[in-house]
Amino acid sequence: MNRLVTALSLTFPVFFILVALGNGFATGTTALVGNALGSNNRKEAALTAAQGLVLSLMVTVVVIILGYFSSPYLYRLLGAENTYLQLCLDYIHVILAGCGFVFAFYMLNGILTSQGDTRSFRDYLIAASIANIILDPILMYGWLGLPNMGVKGIALATVIAQGGGVIFLGRRAWRTGLLHRSEGARWTPDRRVLQDIFTQGLPAGMNMMSVAVGIFVITYFLSEFGQDVVAAYGAATRIEQIVLLPALGLNVAALSLASQNSGARRYDRVRELVRVSMRYGALITGLGGLLLFFGGEFLMGLFTPDIAVVAIGAHYLRIAAFLEFSYVVLFLNTSVLQGLKKPAFALWIGVYRQLAMPIGFFWMATRVLGFELDGIWWGIFCINWSAALVSVLYARRKVAQMERKTIQ
Repeated sequence: MNRLVTALSLTFPVFFILVALGNGFATGTTALVGNALGSNNRKEAALTAAQGLVLSLMVTVVVIILGYFSSPYLYRLLGAENTYLQLCLDYIHVILAGCGFVFAFYMLNGILTSQGDTRSFRDYLIAASIANIILDPILMYGWLGLPNMGVKGIALATVIAQGGGVIFLGRRAWRTGLLHRSEGARWTPDRRVLQDIFTQGLPAGMNMMSVAVGIFVITYFLSEFGQDVVAAYGAATRIEQIVLLPALGLNVAALSLASQNSGARRYDRVRELVRVSMRYGALITGLGGLLLFFGGEFLMGLFTPDIAVVAIGAHYLRIAAFLEFSYVVLFLNTSVLQGLKKPAFALWIGVYRQLAMPIGFFWMATRVLGFELDGIWWGIFCINWSAALVSVLYARRKVAQMERKTIQ
């Protein structure tokens, strides 16, 4: 069981690269479509929406080819060998085969989000979670007369859920009219629009991809303390993600509202959007922090029966309880900047938070100062809070600059 949990922990960064690319280009599409709608240019909005899906198909081909060749080297870099390596490859090869679904449903969600429809993705996530809960054991253990697929079954369940998402979100997006030729949609590649989406979406995608790079960096340092620590961190971060999900919805709303209000040049509304979202985010993460601090051992026990892994993960979650609001602050301000068509900040703050600072901080804390594992846990805390404060100052400055230009 520990081997399986650890293997899934190592596959997460590679899988997250796919999510980062899909979500990044979808974010760029949302910003451009939202700005076009805010300025009452529906024809440009429809053209951008269609070209976003064209781009997702192009990216799928590239990712499948690169992913199959690069994944063995990435896993060996993290210390996976022999059976351990094969488990990782069995999982990611199935995911790569269905990665087109990832890019398509994120792009479809971006089109819906730009028009203020965040409920469709919520409905999909609920349905996908239920589907995975049902399909994972059936495909993994070979129930109902199906073959025992092991870790491949878990991956296949994910792909099936994603395919269902494409159908569901595709129907919703079609009903908006933005994908109709009569509205201005075109399905042959348009170099200008593809370049605009790429320019807006690449920094967002690279920012999310830096999360995967950051997990590689963290895992590299954690691996020095043994597989139990790696497994504990993998399970604990999934618990964090569940706690953060309600607050992360604020970022989606912020992107949609900021893009439309930017198109309409209503920067006063952008500032009000940030204030209101911060208040809701503080409330949500405050409650989630209490759950992590007092219920960490119970939550870890849902993932693994190993006492050592539970103890390590629970200790981290008690520190993470005071960290969650920093994610809200950082992601919210980054989303607002993306809605304002200022995507470069996302890339630079990602490099700072996931690569530059962790390498130096973790090395200093663990190998020079001798803080061992706690040096990594508190390093995550300090790095994320510093990035959050920088995001606040930068976003306020950019909104003020754009407002002054509008007045002039």
